[in-house]
Amino acid sequence: MRIGVVGFGARAAGVINHVFREASTEFKIVALVDPDKEKAKSRLLESDKDASFYDSLDKMLKSAKLDALFIGTRCNLHSPYAIEAAKYDIPLFLEKPVSVTMEQAMALEKAYQKSRCKVLVSFPLRVSPICVRAREMIAGAAIGEPNHVHAVNYVPYGVGYFEGAYRNYEVTQGLFLQKATHDLDYIMFLMGSRIKRIAAIWSLGKVFGGKKPSKLHCSVCGEQKTCLESPENRKRNFSGGTETDHPCPFSKAAGNPKDGMNEDSSSSIFEFESGAHGVYSQVFYTRREGERGAKVSGYKGSVSFDWYSSELKLIEHHAPFTNVLRPPSGMSHFGGDIELARNFLAMIKDNAKPMANIWDGIQSAYTCLAAKESASTGKFVKVRMANKH
Repeated sequence: MRIGVVGFGARAAGVINHVFREASTEFKIVALVDPDKEKAKSRLLESDKDASFYDSLDKMLKSAKLDALFIGTRCNLHSPYAIEAAKYDIPLFLEKPVSVTMEQAMALEKAYQKSRCKVLVSFPLRVSPICVRAREMIAGAAIGEPNHVHAVNYVPYGVGYFEGAYRNYEVTQGLFLQKATHDLDYIMFLMGSRIKRIAAIWSLGKVFGGKKPSKLHCSVCGEQKTCLESPENRKRNFSGGTETDHPCPFSKAAGNPKDGMNEDSSSSIFEFESGAHGVYSQVFYTRREGERGAKVSGYKGSVSFDWYSSELKLIEHHAPFTNVLRPPSGMSHFGGDIELARNFLAMIKDNAKPMANIWDGIQSAYTCLAAKESASTGKFVKVRMANKH
């Protein structure tokens, strides 16, 4: 299967070289669009070294005779390339977030109204075994009507959003779009209903960011002995993150609250179209023992799970039973990446439907954009609804 790739960075290389190849050895990269050709070449497997490079997506799609397309660029370029791809009848694997601005999301929605391009959005959490089983329990009336959800994400590697490429706010547009796009998507999947209005709040610059020089690295900093983020102290304290020389997470390069930056933490409360409501919080300065999961409650029972502990629990409210299931642990994105790869393979070979389609991606983007607006204005915000006309 001949794959064309737009943006062959670390994430794209990890997915295609490892996860896709686990799903099928038939995947082969034959064409790429990437401005950094040398770095892209270095990420190719030996079997893909003969891949051709193109200056544009159009040229690649018209010349390379592709079976499928993968868009793995930086976040702010997902929409422009996906809009270009909408003109073609080809299976597309699109990284999230599908859009980082309202203008992008609306343009993407318009582009796919009559498109024959079948899109699988990279939402591995909703297709992970633990989330799929939780949804089956909820849809099967194990808890009655789902009336409330409480979800959390205590990110043990969150410092990376303040010392690497992801701290570039112009590209990421914040961690609602970069991170919560996953979580709000799986929450809507679990509840079987879209979020129609949302209120959010965030903490900016309370932990990370600051006034250190933008290009400061630990190796030239005079505070290595006392700074908790120095490689030496990270190793000593088992606090995670890069344990070699790295950019300072307390520098001006991380942005500032006035001009824009990733949040240290953020929370939201929201109402679904079904009338249920829920809350979600994400925290980016926690270390080691992360938590990521949700508890969905109905009158008859509650379903809860945590991906890090790999545990799914069904509590029956009106019977003396609690059932605990434990799926395998240690899989990429909790087993969701391989499920996406298998689904993409089926889309190419058997014309299967995507497990997370372009409309799911756009709806998640609209929800995250509404959360951003709410956090900025202090008001509840109605979420725009993505609709295929």
